[in-house]
Amino acid sequence: MDKKKQIAILGSTGSIGTQALQVIAEHADRYEVYALTANTSVDLLIIQARQFQPEVVVIADETKYKQLQEALADMPIKVYAGEDALCQVAQSEPIDMVLTAMVGYSGLKPTMSAIRARKAIALANKETLVVAGELINELAQQYRTPILPVDSEHSAIFQCLAGEVGNPIEKLILTASGGPFRTFTAEQLQHVTKAQALKHPNWDMGAKITIDSASMMNKGFEVIEAKWLFGVTPEQIDVMVHPQSIIHSMVQFADSSIKAQMGLPDMRLPIQYAFSYPDRLPASFERLDFTKCSTLTFEKPDTTRFRNLALAYEAMAQGGNMACILNAANEVAVASFLQEKVGFLAMSDVIEKTMQTVNFIHRPTYDDYVATDAEARRVAAQLINSQ
Repeated sequence: MDKKKQIAILGSTGSIGTQALQVIAEHADRYEVYALTANTSVDLLIIQARQFQPEVVVIADETKYKQLQEALADMPIKVYAGEDALCQVAQSEPIDMVLTAMVGYSGLKPTMSAIRARKAIALANKETLVVAGELINELAQQYRTPILPVDSEHSAIFQCLAGEVGNPIEKLILTASGGPFRTFTAEQLQHVTKAQALKHPNWDMGAKITIDSASMMNKGFEVIEAKWLFGVTPEQIDVMVHPQSIIHSMVQFADSSIKAQMGLPDMRLPIQYAFSYPDRLPASFERLDFTKCSTLTFEKPDTTRFRNLALAYEAMAQGGNMACILNAANEVAVASFLQEKVGFLAMSDVIEKTMQTVNFIHRPTYDDYVATDAEARRVAAQLINSQ
């Protein structure tokens, strides 16, 4: 290859961002880091910048700007701070692909900026499509921008659909590990601690997504994301609990055939596939040994104990700004749970009441999403504070 693919990583210090840098390091002949951004983790951003020597680094937290600038003063790296800088960097001319690995609602605006600049999107920030899927799809079509999924489940579906152009999808089957509390009773869930919830049985992820996985809100978000990514109806999306996390998701076709994508739980695979698509590159990842995982089990999710999944389906069915309300309330609830201000099951109460309270908008604009997000956060915070 004459020219290395220039990649911007929005959220380089998180779980996805750090693993993406491992992929880039392994294929340094193909990929080069153009930009790295972080929210507050300035120390790790400095280490990454010195190792990968990007053109640009951005720290969203403007109070960390001076520290970042001074630490990189001896290097030819442009240093910026703030949300506007994130959006501007995502549009930089040399960039070929933007990996959106930021956590939560904060990924929406920079992703929109990258789409408008016609940058290929490797989408790891599921909240972007959860909050504003219709708007993102319209933008992507308008600017002819490809969106390549990085979530292991959506990457699995994407891989299963390769070569199936024109063949109608009967059903998407998203697999879920079930999280650390899959076998807990409702009574046990009442007393779940932060420390317990942060121990995922199969995946190594950041705190927010780990709690979302434990509550099954993460799977709810993935269901909504799948609707927008693959153009299916809510009725065509099933969730199946698969504790071993070997089958990452499946597609059922009209002839009853089911295709599944399998592998060990390792996020570097879907990251690398998004970077290299349609090529498959050699990788040093551990291989699946069927003699060591001879039992694969499946069960229906329990939406009575794990209400967040049901709430996500409800938000998807209502459409409009309801999924934006769902996401904002969840972000507030999870942050409060991590601060031990609200119980594990009480998070679902807060989310449901917020969905019932905030003004519903059938055809929201971007400004409506911004206002909805702010209102839902305020309502959720009030509900938690009044407990």
